[in-house]
Amino acid sequence: MFTGLEKLIPMIENREISDLDRAYLKIIRKSVASFLRHCAKKYDFNGRLLDIAPQDHAGASPFFRKATIETLDINPNSGATYILDLCKCNRHVITGGRFDLIVCTEVLEHTLNPFSAVKEINRLLKQGGLALISTPFNFRIHGPLPDCWRFTEHGLRALFAKFKIIELNEVKEKDRWLMPVHYTGVFQKGTENV
Repeated sequence: MFTGLEKLIPMIENREISDLDRAYLKIIRKSVASFLRHCAKKYDFNGRLLDIAPQDHAGASPFFRKATIETLDINPNSGATYILDLCKCNRHVITGGRFDLIVCTEVLEHTLNPFSAVKEINRLLKQGGLALISTPFNFRIHGPLPDCWRFTEHGLRALFAKFKIIELNEVKEKDRWLMPVHYTGVFQKGTENV
């Protein structure tokens, strides 16, 4: 099936990455590491953590030392604990309410249906569990493809409407107001989200 990616992949592979994109990538990587360090200080305990698609970056394991970490990825070569599509209900493999924490950094923009992905995150979390989320806003199309979405603060609030927002932070671009580079957020599953 033609997805349009066939034309995009050679364009991406044969292009030089701009200095601006390199700078933004550095800002985003620093933001993710700072966010995970901050969250680990507040929320790391002897619970169960699901790290979604951690193989492309450091993931949660350098920061969360007490939690039992399992991983999920759609890539069959990733070595993840679970090879699954986050946009589908995977109850045949993972029971609902299994995880205290779910780390989902730099993933939602790559999903084909982010509302379904967040619905599955909700299903996988225990009552009161936390979703630790990060996503770029002002950043170029990047791999792994597909790269489908950019979320504003309002979009993230809509995606996580069934959660209590504990934190929602932006990394601002000093010369462009209302054009943040990156968002991080902590979203809590409430008891009404059965």
